[in-house]
Amino acid sequence: MKSYIFKVPGKPVGKQRPRFSRKTGRAYTPKETATYENLIRLAFAEKFDFKEPTEQPVRLSVVAIFPIPKSWAKKKQIAAEELRIFPGKPDADNILKALQDAGNGVIWKDDAQIETACISKRYGSIPGLTVMVEVHE
Repeated sequence: MKSYIFKVPGKPVGKQRPRFSRKTGRAYTPKETATYENLIRLAFAEKFDFKEPTEQPVRLSVVAIFPIPKSWAKKKQIAAEELRIFPGKPDADNILKALQDAGNGVIWKDDAQIETACISKRYGSIPGLTVMVEVHE
């Protein structure tokens, strides 16, 4: 099994629901989601020289780190650092959906190849997404 680990800087963003144009009635991806998916692709491409997306089954392990709000009391900030308080929104599955869709055609041919996915959310001093992609050989 071959592993690829990369980091996506900044606060993790969950996949938003598609929006619909009033003019044409067509569905489109909200700008924040599209921008974040492009950031994921860029973070992967900067680290790895992938010629073709894999067609093999894939395992994902993801850690989403959110910034600790500065407005919180010192006691609550310490509790967040010690992993006694965990982030709520966005939902973990929506963060995973953004990653899965961003990887289509870049890391894997289709996100249907993902056989296992594990995600955890926590607070930390450096927000971002740490992603490990394991490709079956």
